[in-house]
Amino acid sequence: MEQILRGARHAIEHSEFLPTLHRMHECCQQGLADLGLPTARNAYLEACNAPSPKAAQRWSHPAVYLAGRDSDWFLLAGSPERDSWPVFERHYRDYCARVMRGETLEVPRERALKRHEPEPLPVEEQLAQLRKLRDETGL
Repeated sequence: MEQILRGARHAIEHSEFLPTLHRMHECCQQGLADLGLPTARNAYLEACNAPSPKAAQRWSHPAVYLAGRDSDWFLLAGSPERDSWPVFERHYRDYCARVMRGETLEVPRERALKRHEPEPLPVEEQLAQLRKLRDETGL
């Protein structure tokens, strides 16, 4: 609903005549661009072509990342477009609606893995493990 209203405002401001259906559709898409959102098709291509790790990439808008995440990255990378596009488009439209309602979306930050420093076994245990390995392999 908000997208249609934004599109209507855009059509009124930039047209001398009443818009055609095609022109109205273009104006609705322009309303998304005014909010920094790419078209659904461009967002889909961006999500499908993004390398891993996904959260570390520069996204044109957080809605693209979130829609890709909710669609399942594996589905986007390994399924034909006829299967993955409808799923992505549904999620992306939901996030676009949230942005149009004024919600601020963010890409979650990557959590760093905790560094684990292994402690070496005492020499006696190392020798015991070595003997056990020799016994098991017959060397």
